[in-house]
Parts: sequence; C-alpha cells; structure tokens
Amino acid sequence: MKTIEVIEKLREKISKKPSEFQAVEDLFEMIRIYENENPKAAHALNREVRSITAAQVKNNKNPVNISEKFYWLHKRSLLFDAPIDFDAYLQYVEFDREPSKRFYLPRRRIIKPIVDSLQQIEDDELDLLAISLPPGTGKTTLGIFFLSWQMGKYPDMPNLASAHSDKLTRSFYDGVLNIITDPEYLWKDVFPGVQIVGTNSKDETIDLGKPKRFKTLTCRSIDGSLTGATRSERILYADDLVSGIEEALSKDRLDSLWDKYTNDLKSRKKLGCKEIHIATRWSVHDPIGRLERQYEGNPRAKFFALPALNENDESNFDYDYGVGFDTKYFLDMRNSLDDVSWKCLFQNEPIEREGLLFPEEELLYYNGVLPDGEPDRKVSVCDIAWGGGDSLSMPICYVYGEDAYVVDVVFNNGDKEVTRPIVVGKLKQHLPHQTRFEANNGGDEYADKVDEMLRKEGIKLNITHRKAPSTASKLSRIIQAAPDIKKLYFLDKKHRSKEYSKFMKELTSFMQTGKNKHDDAADSLAMLTVLLEHPGGSVEIIKRPF
Repeated sequence: MKTIEVIEKLREKISKKPSEFQAVEDLFEMIRIYENENPKAAHALNREVRSITAAQVKNNKNPVNISEKFYWLHKRSLLFDAPIDFDAYLQYVEFDREPSKRFYLPRRRIIKPIVDSLQQIEDDELDLLAISLPPGTGKTTLGIFFLSWQMGKYPDMPNLASAHSDKLTRSFYDGVLNIITDPEYLWKDVFPGVQIVGTNSKDETIDLGKPKRFKTLTCRSIDGSLTGATRSERILYADDLVSGIEEALSKDRLDSLWDKYTNDLKSRKKLGCKEIHIATRWSVHDPIGRLERQYEGNPRAKFFALPALNENDESNFDYDYGVGFDTKYFLDMRNSLDDVSWKCLFQNEPIEREGLLFPEEELLYYNGVLPDGEPDRKVSVCDIAWGGGDSLSMPICYVYGEDAYVVDVVFNNGDKEVTRPIVVGKLKQHLPHQTRFEANNGGDEYADKVDEMLRKEGIKLNITHRKAPSTASKLSRIIQAAPDIKKLYFLDKKHRSKEYSKFMKELTSFMQTGKNKHDDAADSLAMLTVLLEHPGGSVEIIKRPF
C-alpha cells in the first residue's frame, strides 16, 4: 500500500475519533516518511496533526497521561515544520519557556498576519515587506526572531541589519545571539548541524556555518561605515532608520537619510536579496513612504500597518498575560499627545505638519458649556456619503451673536440605511432652524427621504438641498473657507463623542497640498461657513407701493 493511501486511512479513522493517540502518532510518522515523496504536501498534512494535538491537549475528557502524550507529540510536530514554517518555528523555539515569558504565543492571535507576511518573504512571494506598529508592541523582537530563523536556514548567506543608532543595532546583535546560544531557546533543535564559527561584539557580527569574509549577520547603524564590511545576499533588514521627530520634521534630513539608504544600504544588496523595513511612520517622506510610492501596484511589495486603536476605539494590542496595551492605555496616550504625534506614533498615519490647513493649536475650543439664553440661530449642513470609506458629515452649529459653536456632529461611514436614522435622530434632538444637504450624487433624494421620515413623526424643519458649485475644486473651496472655519468653536477633547473625535481627527490632519485620503469633515465645515454667511434669500429696501 502506498504511503499516501495509509495516510488517508489514518485520517479517516482519526476524523471519527480524534482522541485516539496511537492513530494520530501513526499519522505523524507516516507524514514524516511521505516528506521524501512530497515535502509540500507532507508539511500541509502535518499542520492537521498540529491542530489535532493542540485540541487534544486541551480536551478535558482525556486522561492526564493521554493529554501528556498529545503534548509531546505536538512538540515533535512543531519541530517537523519549524525549519520551513516561521509560525511553527516561533512556537517551537520557545516551547520550553514559561507561557507568560514567551514572546510569540501571548501575541500570536494578533500578530499572526505579520508572521504570515514574513513567511511570504521566505516563500519568494515578496521582495519587500514594510511593517509599522505602535511602540512597544513587539515589531523589533519579531524581526530579531525572523533573522535568527533565516540565519539557521541559510548560514552561508550574509545578512545586513541597520537602524538609526549603534545602540539599536547592538540590540539586534544581542537579541539574535541570545536566541542562538541560550539553551532556554530551542534553536539548536531546529538547526542541529549549524555551528557558530565566529562572533565579534565590537563589529556586531555573527558568523554561522563556514568561516567567510562577509558574516552571516552584520549589524551596523545607517551612519556607520559599510564600505567593504558586508554584502547582503538573503535579508536587508532596516529597523527605525528615522531617529525621531526632529529628523522627521526636516525634509532636508529625510532627503539625506534617503540618500544614505540608497547609497549605503541598498547598494549592499545582491541579486535576490529581500528587504524588510520596520518603523514608526513619521512622514510621507521617510524611507517607507518613499518605498510605498516607488512600489505602488507591485504585487511583490507589501506595506503592513496596524494602528493602536481600531475604528471602534478599541485596542488592537491587548495581548494575553498582560504583555500588551489595553484600550484604556491607548486612550490615555491619545489624550496626552497632539493629534499629529498620536497619528504618527500610534496610528501609523504619517502627516506633514507644515502642510496642515487646520493645525490643532490654531482652532478655537469650548468646554461644552454654551452662553446663557437661547441661541440666535441653529443650523446644520450635511455632506452625503454612501459608505465605501467616505463618511457622511453633518456638523450642527448654534450661533450666539458673532460666535458659532459646533455643538454636535454626525460622522459615519455606514451606508444610507445606517446613517439616515442617525441624521433624523440628531435633527429631532437639536431642531435646527435651517438644514442644508449637498445635492450632488443623490443628496437631494437623501434629503427628501429625511424630510419624509421627520414629517411622519410630526416634525417640520426647514430642509433644503443645493449642488456644490462646479466653478472651483473642492480643495479650493475648503482653503477659501479656512479662515471662517478657524473662527468656529469646537468641543474640547474631554467633551467629544466618539464620532465628534473622529471628525476632529480628520479635520486636523487635512493637508492643503491635496494629499488627503478623506476630506469629508473639512468639506462639510466649508458648507457650514457658507450657510452661516449666506443663509439664503436676500433683503432689499424698496419704495412702498401704496
């Protein structure tokens, strides 16, 4: 009987009773034999074994001795895949460590997509991978583990790791060396035939396999001399080439950094060498930003970014065992930083401060307490959106004399079935004297439906719709309205709703250079200033006809 036929019979048997240890162990042994015939299929089948063993370790119905057998079989199964599967390597190399002290497993459910992207580098599906995560979330440690894996697989191929400082590159050197030499890690189990033939802490080099001129790993800062020091055949690894906010704010310094990268780092690459960039996204002119433009549309380049908070203001990095950051931590950081620093450091959204049209510090704010008495006018405008990333934006404004307060907003990227009830609810709450909808792209029909929904509840409001003028671009209209927008009073951070906060974040990151993914907040405020200045109709004094 052929090996694959035996494997299929065992799989069928296990599907009926997965807790039968002997059948699962027999399957694993047959898969190991099958590797000689079809390596790719064998390792794919072994992932089934890993799934079965992991489930049976947790199966409370199993006797303790059976659970223990599955535990050790799971370890053997991981080892079988570890040389070719980065996810299995990460699990195996820390297998003997205390669960709470492990790097990978507490973070696996969140960073697995990044691990899969790094696997694409190994599988020659990608030539360039950029990873952007908030500070302290493990991106550099993950990169160090990846280097240790690649060095074990390809000990005779040199790699180059660089950063903005010697202190950081020294951490690469120490981290990789620790994984390779510390018995707490099982690196030698995965690569038993690979020997260390040389280390140099001063030069920050590690050499594996055969002694050679260009070492298996050379760590050198971007300002360090690389002439004659190394070549990079397997991995060019760049981690935080930008030193910080001062460098990020200087276009000249970023231009100089790009020259260093292209002349000193990239020129070390040999044919077939892969690039990995890990960094905080400070600027559209930083190395990752320029690479993103250079490789736009290239399927062999991937730019992975995971923000601190998701669209619901929930933490993306609430790791197990408390090694990550919960929502409360990130919300506190957001309240402590200006919007631009928050977006760059924690949301991976680079913004050029010098191009901002509505910098946070140039806007007016109030504490949620309005002047005494009834407002002279209550107005609102609505910039319609139909989902797909754009947001319906409806600021609601109370006017007291010369001062106008944006008391509330609707800012939602749902479709019309989601946004209409919200819009109706806000109009019922505030009862504005005048509401204007932008009529473009079906906005007039949207406004008529809102009016119909309100009238069914016995509420009659002045609702109009008007097409945006076609004589000027949207950007021009927003720039023209900017001085009036800066005269409006906005709620301060402590008194904003979630939607109001999103609205303000989009507004304060609006670029007058035109490099904006979304302009809904700014566009709706431009509409609002027009309505405030020209509420509609005109007054003319004429001679009394009788």
